Amino acid sequence: MERVTLRIPKQQIEEVEQLVDTGEFPNRSEAIRSAVRDMINEQKESDDERDRRNWAQV
Repeated sequence: MERVTLRIPKQQIEEVEQLVDTGEFPNRSEAIRSAVRDMINEQKESDDERDRRNWAQV
């Protein structure tokens, strides 16, 4: 794994910390990795949907 440094508004970090505190994620890194995975999957689904629409056009 590679380390990435980024700046996130304090309010968002506090919300991530809340997710960790409630046990939804084991730590901040895993919460952020999960968010990145979701974003990538959402983008792929959007691209797939766009591709299917292009096939439907005749």
